[in-house]
This record gives sequence, C-alpha cells and structure tokens, in this order.
Amino acid sequence: MRRSPTILILAALALSLPLLATARDNDIDKVNGTVQVEAGQQVGDVSTVNGAVHIAGGAVVHKASTVNGAVELGDKAQASELGTVNGAVSIGSASRVSGEVSTVNGSIHLAQGADVGGKLGNVNGGIVLDNAHVAGGIETVGGDITIGANSHVEGGILVDKPGGWFHNNSRTPVVVIGPHAVVQGTLEFRRDVVLKVSDSAQIGPVKGATPVKFSGATPAN
Repeated sequence: MRRSPTILILAALALSLPLLATARDNDIDKVNGTVQVEAGQQVGDVSTVNGAVHIAGGAVVHKASTVNGAVELGDKAQASELGTVNGAVSIGSASRVSGEVSTVNGSIHLAQGADVGGKLGNVNGGIVLDNAHVAGGIETVGGDITIGANSHVEGGILVDKPGGWFHNNSRTPVVVIGPHAVVQGTLEFRRDVVLKVSDSAQIGPVKGATPVKFSGATPAN
C-alpha cells in the first residue's frame, strides 16, 4: 500500500511522455554541429551551440538560434525569430521574419524583398538592407548601417553609446540612407557617427548627428 502513490505517479508520467514527445517532435535541438532545415520543411524551434543554422528556401520555422555560428534564412522562407551570439544573420530574398532579428557580434543582411516585423539589432557588425523592410526599428552600438535603395524602416534608428564590455569601441560607425529609402521615426545617435543621406531619401527627425547629403547610387568616400 505504501508503494501506491509512487506507482500512480510513475503511471501518470508514463502516460504523459507520449504527449510531451509529440509536442517536441517538430523541434530541432543540437550541440556542436550544424542544423539544416530542408527546403519546404516545417519545424518548430531550431537551435544549436557551436554550429550554424541553415534554413533552406521555402521552409517555415518558429525560432532559430545558435551560439557561435551563423543563422541563414533562405529565399521565401519564414520564421518568427532569428538570433545568434557570435555569428552573422542573413535573410534571403522575399523571406519574412515576423518578430525580432538579433546578434551580438555579427553582421545582419536582408536581401531584396526581405521583411522583418520586429526589431533588428546587434552590438558589433554591419547591418545592410537591400530593398528590404524592417517594421520595428534598427539598433546597434558599433556597426555600420546601410539602408539600401528603396528600403523602408519603421521605428527609426538608434546607435547607442558603448558601455560595459564594449566601452573601448572607439571606431566611428557610418550610417548610409540610400536613394528613395524611407526611415520613419527618429534617427538617434548617442555617439559620434558619420551620417550620409541620399537627396532622394525620406527620413524622420535626427538627434545627435548632422546629415551629409549625397547624389547618385552611393556616397563618395
């Protein structure tokens, strides 16, 4: 009789395991290795440590993340969130991320027609939009930012001052707003930057920097 509670608990756990397994069936979790999501595949959370995450064209994932590795979202793929600590993030043509895209030490590149519904940000590393859209604003500390021709950013741009581990980051970031690009919201710079704005671009209020206008496809060096 004294064993009955234990037996009941074990039985309950046994019954629950299939349900837990089912809930985790579509997740991919790995350590020390690359994760590959095949074209057209639909999965849940995808994560690894010391490895890259490659999401092929047309695939659909929930959250994709890694530590010490790149995250690549292929053309016409979808995700709710992308993130890494040490590594680049690339978002393919006509792909969509409904939420946030972030990295600490790494570049971020949005190919033509890419769409990010949340915030886009890093600490160090270039950020490049190629005729792409970001709805939640862009933030960095030490990275250059290029808002390429015909790109659209809502939520403004913030270049924050270095602090903590990054207080020695003395390099001056360069921010370029390309031809016919639109940046809605405030462009706020809490440290020295070089801000170059196309004469055909549209931007919101600027705090902490003086825009330098340029003509043509790219600014002169």
